[in-house]
Amino acid sequence: MRTVARREITDWQTYEDARDAIRREVMREKERRRVHVGDHLTFLFENALTMRYQVQEMVRAERIVRERDIEHELATYNALLGGPGELAATLLIEIDDPEARARLLREWKDLPRHVYVEVEGGARVPARFDEGQVGEEKLSSVQYLKFDVGGRVPVAVGCDLAPIAARTVLDADRRAALEADLRDG
Repeated sequence: MRTVARREITDWQTYEDARDAIRREVMREKERRRVHVGDHLTFLFENALTMRYQVQEMVRAERIVRERDIEHELATYNALLGGPGELAATLLIEIDDPEARARLLREWKDLPRHVYVEVEGGARVPARFDEGQVGEEKLSSVQYLKFDVGGRVPVAVGCDLAPIAARTVLDADRRAALEADLRDG
């Protein structure tokens, strides 16, 4: 997957001037990459556009101007993207009630071993989680995943952890978005 190049990041004021239009474009693209699985899991498949937006938002919010700090943001966000033949996703574990969230994130600690994408023919490709986000006692409610699909476009996203097992078939628009990401890599 293509990463974000330094030349694509503008200073925070130039970005601010164009932010509304950029935000509309990115939100449309994110919608094509958002997949709800069951009641609590939302996957947002990331690409260079969504990561560039995240970097620009950080530069804007923190008024970052030093080159080394911009490079640090780029390295951090680019590391979340998949390599050749891989897809990257942010997984949001959505539980509104704070007490229930704390309890369920402990109970669902094994979630990383139960999340997958499915490719043509029914083969499941397990997620590779960022180990730093899985503690000894509980899971973080935001997870960064990679799926080594070998360039194959997923047809479904799922979870087979018993209490929240669910599977969502991807529509043509979502498959096309992921295919474009794999092709651009």
